[in-house]
Amino acid sequence: MEPLIDVPGLEARLASGLRTVLLDVRWVLGDPHGQDHYLAEHLPGAVFVDLATELADPAVPDRGRHPLPSRDRFQESARRWGLRNGDVVVAYDDSGNMAAARLWWMLRDAGVREVYLLDGGLGAWRAAGLPREAGPVHPVPGDVELGTGQMPVADAGAAATWPQSGLLLDARAGERYRGEIEPVDPRAGHIPGAVSAPTAANLDQAGRFLAPAELRRRFESLGVQDGRPLAVYCGSGVTAAHEVAALELAGFSAVLYPGSFSEWSNRPDLPVATGAEPGDGAAPGGISGGAGGSVAL
Repeated sequence: MEPLIDVPGLEARLASGLRTVLLDVRWVLGDPHGQDHYLAEHLPGAVFVDLATELADPAVPDRGRHPLPSRDRFQESARRWGLRNGDVVVAYDDSGNMAAARLWWMLRDAGVREVYLLDGGLGAWRAAGLPREAGPVHPVPGDVELGTGQMPVADAGAAATWPQSGLLLDARAGERYRGEIEPVDPRAGHIPGAVSAPTAANLDQAGRFLAPAELRRRFESLGVQDGRPLAVYCGSGVTAAHEVAALELAGFSAVLYPGSFSEWSNRPDLPVATGAEPGDGAAPGGISGGAGGSVAL
């Protein structure tokens, strides 16, 4: 299913009166004021979604900084946002959909058939001169029934062995992949064998996704091929969902490692590679659901 809706498409849908649930996922790493930004300005009727408390369980070392919540917890949140069975959902943020993609992935995983990212997010809506509003939105609670397991995931063990038979992409910024900086996790570097594929390169200067053909060329240049097993991780499983969406636009399917580097780097038994090259080394493990730097333990 197409993961994007553009501003004209959403405007036309809203003007026609078709029921559309708008969800605002205003979150950026290091900025705890997402709800304040939402209250100051958002799409008319959009409900605020708190990524840290509604799209994640509390951080624990062996699950990472943003562990996926249980189905029941997620369903409770979705009903609070007003979701009903069969709803069309449009998620957005003000950071190129880097945060909103987490919600997109989770709703897809939960079996919601029509969930889209607003291409360009709030910035594109604002640039089109369309109305915004301030203050909170309190929808009538919904009764949606969510499932789980519709999107493939990998665990740490699968990530360790993935480069031996497939391609593992690291969606974080290049300097974090290379181990030059690490602002939040206990060790710097990347999973041995992973290839650097910063999520920011999926977007143009206006914060919109590149055209599918451009994205396909980008990913093919990194080694993505039809039929080659593909998995993605980031710092805590948030922006990696954006990479999954970009890969889908390019015609590829990818497995998500939800724990990502925040889980991996908290396990001293797992190796970490540094430098611009994938490195080598692996650790035991397995998969559910679905390439030299120096290596340091």
